[in-house]
Amino acid sequence: MTKTRTVHCCSSCGAQHPKWNGQCTACGEWNTLEEQTSLASSPARIPPPSGMSSGPVRIDQIPNSTHQTQSTGISELDHVLGGGLVPGSVTLIGGEPGIGKSTLLLQLMAWWPGRALYVSGEESTEQIHLRARRLGAIRPDLWLLAENSLPHVISAIAEITPELVVIDSIQTISDPASDSLAGSVSQVRACTQRLIAEAKNRNIPVVLVGHVTKEGGLAGPRALEHLVDTVCSFEGDRHHSLRLLRATKHRYGATGELGLFEMGTYGLVGVPDANAMFLVDRSAAIAGSAILPTVEGHRPLMVEVQALTVPAPPQIPARRVGQGVDGSRLSLLLAVLQQRAGVAVGHHDTYLSTVGGVKLTDPGSDLAICCAITSSLMRHPLPSDLVILGEVGLGGELRQVSHAHKRLAEAARMGFRCAVVPEHSPGSADIEVLRAETLLEALALTGMCPG
Repeated sequence: MTKTRTVHCCSSCGAQHPKWNGQCTACGEWNTLEEQTSLASSPARIPPPSGMSSGPVRIDQIPNSTHQTQSTGISELDHVLGGGLVPGSVTLIGGEPGIGKSTLLLQLMAWWPGRALYVSGEESTEQIHLRARRLGAIRPDLWLLAENSLPHVISAIAEITPELVVIDSIQTISDPASDSLAGSVSQVRACTQRLIAEAKNRNIPVVLVGHVTKEGGLAGPRALEHLVDTVCSFEGDRHHSLRLLRATKHRYGATGELGLFEMGTYGLVGVPDANAMFLVDRSAAIAGSAILPTVEGHRPLMVEVQALTVPAPPQIPARRVGQGVDGSRLSLLLAVLQQRAGVAVGHHDTYLSTVGGVKLTDPGSDLAICCAITSSLMRHPLPSDLVILGEVGLGGELRQVSHAHKRLAEAARMGFRCAVVPEHSPGSADIEVLRAETLLEALALTGMCPG
């Protein structure tokens, strides 16, 4: 008689615990332990993919080899992946429902030069066919399979011998040999490991679609990100046409590159020059708007930061709401503005947003955020031909940022004539540079004198 045991598995990192705890001791997340029943005997070990040695090898005895990338036919996707997909690689793409993941992958399969297999655990083949016809993705070498069982998926791969496999989504695939529920961390991890073995053994690229959690992260991120070769995040507001694709992990190239798409009637279209789109609806006469030259990967972007400040009701703490900006960073900058520059923001509700759905993680955006908030508070519009960049320290000092010359060159190309930068930041011959050592000096250069 087969014995079973009850364990509590973390939905975030996959760690197992003998009993329930409020916090996972492996990853530190709270309220993520879920009760699962599993076989007492250890699961069957998945054999390592071919080409992986079980013994030690001297590094100087390993022959030189280079990976060959296969272009996807989509320039923005190739830009993020460093040229295309690598045979034998496994790529995970995550994003909110309706953001366009399935659309992007169907367009990828339409351009793929060889035989391709699209496995869907959420839609029927008729539904996929309707979308593929709208996207112009109908071709004889594209095979569709509506299936949730992992053994059937493996059998289809062996029968069709495709050169590209897409699984949409990995959370819907389950292995009947495992008694855990479909979509659980243990099922997702086991199915992913099996598909990775197939990708390595057959030397074909496999693309997995991953669901996201309520917080916007990939479901079971640590359980999947450590297994796959590449992790891509597909972002954007479903109510706007702009979509952003970025790689957060890439074993075959650099991370941080940004791909830009516009959602249209017939699918996603690459946007090689997004700055014109970001600034096309800008109104220069509104207080609280500042232009920031930032860099995503190797691509400079001109991002509009908008701030709105209103007096807070009496006896109610002031609110700080940021969209596209980390909330703790916003609170820190508001404290520096209050203490070091004398900007009285303590009794005002502050709302901050980035135009186009861009998420700012660049520390060089600090000064532009501070200037936008001060501009809104003082009702003083900033000059329309001005860009602002610089990192703000807790002492109110300004620090230089990376790729300053590239940022200023792009600002000059877009028609901006003046820039406020930290004192020791490199300049540019294409644009007038105004230097400041402190946040207070930078506010004065923009025509705002607090107090």
